[in-house]
Amino acid sequence: MICIIALIVFSILGIFSATHRQLAKEAFDCVFRRITFRKCESGLDIRLKSRITGRLMKRSPILASKIHRHFELISWAFIILFIVSFIYVAIGGYNYYLYGNCNGPNEDGFCIFDPLGEKSKFSETQSCSAEPPNPESLTLFNVDLSLFPSYDKNAENDVVFIGCYGCPYTRKAYPAIKKLLDRKDVNFVFAHFPAKESTYFISNILNCINEADKDKFIEFNELIFTSDTISLKNEDEIFEVVEKIGLDKKEIKHCSYLERTHEITKLQMSELQKTGIYGTPTVFINGEAVVGPKPYRVYKRLLK
Repeated sequence: MICIIALIVFSILGIFSATHRQLAKEAFDCVFRRITFRKCESGLDIRLKSRITGRLMKRSPILASKIHRHFELISWAFIILFIVSFIYVAIGGYNYYLYGNCNGPNEDGFCIFDPLGEKSKFSETQSCSAEPPNPESLTLFNVDLSLFPSYDKNAENDVVFIGCYGCPYTRKAYPAIKKLLDRKDVNFVFAHFPAKESTYFISNILNCINEADKDKFIEFNELIFTSDTISLKNEDEIFEVVEKIGLDKKEIKHCSYLERTHEITKLQMSELQKTGIYGTPTVFINGEAVVGPKPYRVYKRLLK
């Protein structure tokens, strides 16, 4: 069934060449006749067989003879390989559309549609555990979400965004998360998990912002996640952001140094550990966890 392979190849080449379009027509006629149990009249299969074995004859007469003798069987083998490959590519494409990778929810591994794996990467949390990451362990069960900044619209969907201000993959995920936040049918919770310890102090500042004005954390996040010039290790620059969102930076600074604020931050970290988090960003949409910076369509699919 060399005509099937020829049909595929010549159909692609025929896009750019009139000569190959003619060969594609011959291949189609040949395939159509073969599947209706008739002989190929164009002789394309014989010409291809002769051309292939003729070229091989110059290099290895023995190999050419064996291929000539088993040409039909070899043709079928290539067709089966093509079909199997096509099925795997189709499955990979389906998974990529749904989950942002070729291998299923929160899986890694090579993906032809994302060869660098950018949509499956995450910033690892600083943990003493020797256990490998386990996506199935991710949960919001018994986690007190009332401790974290939230935007409750009394909507039917709940989104919990666990991210790190200083982590590149959280920053990559933010534009898609912002689209979720802008929807009217989404309740939103943000939890800062400082995978980079240098940004731990921002959790204290965030809690003070939330205490002063529960809606201001959204503006704060927008400035932090979208700016490439703010030094996240510099407290003064972070307090300048606080001033930009309309809060008194002196009051927020004083609040961030209080022991009760530090206790709230420690309690938040303890609650986040219950989720089984192993990397940021981790996004829970209606209880289902997604790790890594995914396209908006992946998050949208999980909405009710």
